[in-house]
Amino acid sequence: MTLQLRFRPALLCMAVMLLPFGAQAIEPSQTVKVTQLLKTTQTWNGAPIQYPEGQAQITGLMIEIAPGGETNWHEHPVPSFGIVLEGTLEVSLTDGRKKLIKAGEAIAEVVATAHNGRNVGTTPLKLIAFYAGAVDKSLTVPRPDAKPTTN
Repeated sequence: MTLQLRFRPALLCMAVMLLPFGAQAIEPSQTVKVTQLLKTTQTWNGAPIQYPEGQAQITGLMIEIAPGGETNWHEHPVPSFGIVLEGTLEVSLTDGRKKLIKAGEAIAEVVATAHNGRNVGTTPLKLIAFYAGAVDKSLTVPRPDAKPTTN
């Protein structure tokens, strides 16, 4: 099975997730099931979602992290939304807050906030992420200066 066919259901779910749910763009029927994965005006840490100025550009990525692997500290200057397909992701903020996202769960990622993602499971993590950015605007900025607060 090709990679494209293997992830088609997940990509369809993400496309549905990005559509406005007030008026369903895909009508449910006997052969079509529509499940809302995420509907929010805030990131998971409670900040309001605001789109960047400029020519809109949507970017979709498949992110894979080996068991015990991590993203290193970084931030996103644009809104991003994702769903974990396989594995368990722990996202940590510098203030000590953590969010655990398991397979099948969706998240509105933090914006302009240093964070680190880590695969806390024993199997490879697969995450599909969509970024609502703008042409010529970075999706991710490394934050090696970010240090978690110790309790």
